[in-house]
Amino acid sequence: MTGAQRARADRAEAETFPARMRKRWHRARVGLRKSGVDYFRGEGSDWVALAGLLLMIPAITAGTLAIPVWFSPALLCLPIVAGGLLLRPASLLGLYAAAAAALIVESVVLGPYHESPATVTPGIVLVVAACGFFGLLIAQFRSRVGVPWRRGGTMLFDLRERIRVQSKLPTLPAGWHREMALRPAGGQSFSGDFVCAARTNGGRTLEVVLTDVSGKGMGAASRALLLSGAFGGLLGSLPPHEFLPAANGYLLRQDWDEGFATSIHLALDLESGDYELLSAGHPPALQLHAGSGRWEEKNAEGPLLGVYDGAQFDPVKGSLRPGDVLMLFTDGLVETSDRDLAEGIDRLTGEADRYVAGGFHGAAWHLIEAVAKDVNDDRALLLLCREA
Repeated sequence: MTGAQRARADRAEAETFPARMRKRWHRARVGLRKSGVDYFRGEGSDWVALAGLLLMIPAITAGTLAIPVWFSPALLCLPIVAGGLLLRPASLLGLYAAAAAALIVESVVLGPYHESPATVTPGIVLVVAACGFFGLLIAQFRSRVGVPWRRGGTMLFDLRERIRVQSKLPTLPAGWHREMALRPAGGQSFSGDFVCAARTNGGRTLEVVLTDVSGKGMGAASRALLLSGAFGGLLGSLPPHEFLPAANGYLLRQDWDEGFATSIHLALDLESGDYELLSAGHPPALQLHAGSGRWEEKNAEGPLLGVYDGAQFDPVKGSLRPGDVLMLFTDGLVETSDRDLAEGIDRLTGEADRYVAGGFHGAAWHLIEAVAKDVNDDRALLLLCREA
């Protein structure tokens, strides 16, 4: 058999009915698998949700026509509300058309609304229309921001976890203890306060940056997420005294309407205990001297981040001896409308004295509870202890 004859035979075999069916089955199987993957990722068609909601409408209509006392025409609000949460705007319009047709059928079969209470009244029509209007607004907003139709909550969860992971402190060598607690305003999951930390200089130096972005809660969370990523990239890439000037320049380039932030940068030598603090308009750090049992304020001078270019940040130096504690915090912990900074620091140090004997293990969260439990502001507290 020549090559041409063999090619014709192969084509004839490929064009047989079983071969065509195998190809169609393969294409259908691949398409179904791809559709399923896209569906669960939230990136594919919403036809499954649309089909389910469209089936609900005749079921509700049949129940209303059969038992109008128990199945009110207002039940059509249920698929409409679900559609606003699940469907794209184009699919939602098809669902609304089906719901409108169901209302018309119910109105014709059940008769005029003034003859029986279990009919389609103008009030029910207005309620169903209002639900449809707000559902369409939700779908349009979701479409404009480009969030897949089921991934909005997942994206927020991922963002929250990224902030939490970025705020984790690195493991310290023996003889050191660290704790941190973040509490957003209003019990939300997102905060304008964040921490970036890394061990640099071959692991000998611990660098920590505690930042308080202007605003609070969800309003500051998006800016905090952006800044935490940028600050985390700068940390360890620059000498400690160059970090805040670089962060200030980055914040100025964003040109935000509410673009300032306070920040405090700690560079701690984990072998000697010596440290350097630089501050950008941030509340002072507090150091507990184990020998005297007294708290000392560590005030470093520097302007807010994002206010003007060429800002200078003057460091303050210190040393942590065995038994000493260094405390960094944001203003939400010590300042309120009826309490100034000095009074808030006195209250914080008074509560912190209770944990001296226990080595401040588990103290960070409890200090926020004791000092600023009901404060409507973001609060953050970081403790670094050199164990005796």
